Amino acid sequence: MQKFILSVLAFLLAVLLLGWYFSNIAFYFIISLVIAAALRPMTNRINSIHVFGQHIPRWLAILFSFATIGLIIFSIILLFIPLIIAQVEIIQNLDVEFLYEQIQRPVNRIEAVLINLNLLSDHPGNLFEQVKNTMLSSLSEINIQGFLNGLINATSSVLITVLAIVFISFFLLLENGLLRRNFINLVPNQYFELSVATFHKVERLLSNYLLGLLIQMSAIFTIASFGLSIVGVEYALTIGIFAAVANLIPYAGPILGATFGVLVGLSTGDFLGTQEMTLLIVKILSVFSIVQLTDNLFLQPLIFSKSVKAHPLEIFVIIFAAAKVGGVLGMIFAIPVYTIIRVSVQEFYKGYKEYRIFRIK
Repeated sequence: MQKFILSVLAFLLAVLLLGWYFSNIAFYFIISLVIAAALRPMTNRINSIHVFGQHIPRWLAILFSFATIGLIIFSIILLFIPLIIAQVEIIQNLDVEFLYEQIQRPVNRIEAVLINLNLLSDHPGNLFEQVKNTMLSSLSEINIQGFLNGLINATSSVLITVLAIVFISFFLLLENGLLRRNFINLVPNQYFELSVATFHKVERLLSNYLLGLLIQMSAIFTIASFGLSIVGVEYALTIGIFAAVANLIPYAGPILGATFGVLVGLSTGDFLGTQEMTLLIVKILSVFSIVQLTDNLFLQPLIFSKSVKAHPLEIFVIIFAAAKVGGVLGMIFAIPVYTIIRVSVQEFYKGYKEYRIFRIK
């Protein structure tokens, strides 16, 4: 038994070290596993359809699945294009003098307070001139060529990442059960049944988690877009989609969604005064407050506590620990990775307590 435990620990340590050393490949593989798990039900369903007495080839079913996801992503991008065009038009038609006037009022008020407190010299308008000169110098220092080069490099990296993930996901779906078979082949015969049970339970919990995330994103999109449409915010569907995707980032996602909603509302709204602007901000934040309450009270307990069978405090600690290690991506993948580790440990500990195979000397 001790030899087996040491072998398992050595294997896990080797996997972690290799994953850290080949972090890019590990990232591609983890994303591909999630995509393959999400597309497998659709692929299996398409593959089971008979056409002229024959099953649809699996490779063709996989292409149909990828095409469906690509169509959804393309539709989402189409929703963002009008918003981007509107923002570009706003920047092109921006009245610099009007912008300076809007900035000058609060700066002059702050300057008057600082002068009364004897923190600035008695030269009204000097603070605004300093702010204006700082803005102009900052704009003049923008390196357009460097920005374009960085954009090209980022686009190339994203393209390589997408191609690698699609390639790996395709073969994981094509060789259905390949990972499971290779894993089971490495397991000694005396631990075969326990390993199969562990693998099955991990797959079931991860499937429940992915289904829960889909339900969560759909609910957030519906509530946010419907609520923003009621309060008269433009591009409500676009904001709702952004909020649903951003919510994949635990705790920080709702803040990003609300911030994006406020910025879009302010940049596309037509205001006659500060009161209308303030009222719109209150309306947007009220909608996102309802979204957040719904998510915290109903959706997250359903997804985290029910699907992965973990306590909310346990989830909280794991997410922040993952954020410390892997940043935003660590937060997103914290729950699936933790589920795999926790279920494996629980099942093998249960086997140690109950099964005879662990007591054989």
